[in-house]
Amino acid sequence: MAPTHVLRCCQRGLAWIPVIFIALVVCWSYYAYVLELCVYTITNIGEQVIYLIFFHLSFVMFVWSYWKTIFTKPANPSKEFCLPKAEKERYEKEERLESQQEILWRAASTLPLYTRTGAGAIRYCDRCQVIKPDRCHHCSACDMCVLKMDHHCPWVNNCVGFSNYKFFILFLAYSLVYCLFIAATVLKYFIKFWTNEVNNSAKFHVLFLFFVAAMFCISILSLFSYHLWLVGKNRSTIEAFRAPVFRTGSDKNGFSLGFRKNIAQVFGDQKKYWLLPIFTSQGDGLTFPTRLVNADAEQATVTLHPDTNKCMPDVSVSPLSESQNRLLSNEQHANNAEDHLAATPLKSAESETITISVESES
Repeated sequence: MAPTHVLRCCQRGLAWIPVIFIALVVCWSYYAYVLELCVYTITNIGEQVIYLIFFHLSFVMFVWSYWKTIFTKPANPSKEFCLPKAEKERYEKEERLESQQEILWRAASTLPLYTRTGAGAIRYCDRCQVIKPDRCHHCSACDMCVLKMDHHCPWVNNCVGFSNYKFFILFLAYSLVYCLFIAATVLKYFIKFWTNEVNNSAKFHVLFLFFVAAMFCISILSLFSYHLWLVGKNRSTIEAFRAPVFRTGSDKNGFSLGFRKNIAQVFGDQKKYWLLPIFTSQGDGLTFPTRLVNADAEQATVTLHPDTNKCMPDVSVSPLSESQNRLLSNEQHANNAEDHLAATPLKSAESETITISVESES
């Protein structure tokens, strides 16, 4: 039986096949459009110049964003999320899950964590031996924990997450523009070749170029639309299928801050950089601002874990501070209301009903 590392190398080599296929298709499309269409088929010089200028603009942006998506290394949890050596040895020796969770709770007491497992336990990766930050997941293909993991894409042979999600969105956008432009400009000559009005050596390339561009355009359009919807909701693909679990329960909109702020989370505050494959996403990938989770409009009580105060340290990240301020302000509001009720004398002759409503942010 071949050693594990040999099989791993073979697997990594085979993983580049989809990327090589896309690269070959793109190279052929460049040859077919520039030479076979613009040089050998189109006779109008003005039309040639306009087509070539817009084609190369879309081509450069498409290749640039595709390159960044492929070769941007996925972000991993920092060392502060690793168990200390002594705690790690104790964790590995423990056989009871309850004792292991006690170790994890102590280690996580100084970490900015809001999400839990479905059973309410600390999210820990036995493979990487780290406590998972919020929105972090283990990728079996990359064999690592990836911050704000969205999915592993075989067409880029990389894990799409916090470090390259903006590049992935731009890759889809510019590939769609690239295919749309080719299909729109080739359509006229496709019809001429199909009806035999023009017949030369470029016929095969032009006909096949239109079919390939139209096929990719349809498939990319659906994927691009889906990810735009995810960005607007501030969800990852994993969170869309499995809602994150917070201290108060699962909430698919737990990280949603409103449409504009959700867009800024991925593309940044400076709009002039939105269309460029340059990293401008907000935050560090370890902490994310959250809204009130599962707030009951008819109930002023908020159920928190007993170790809540330990799990909410002062962190010098502005988005997280805004989230903590919102949570603390609402908790203080509830406490003040309870103090007011305790100080008010109750009358035996008449009963008063006081309803406190907590409005959650949309």
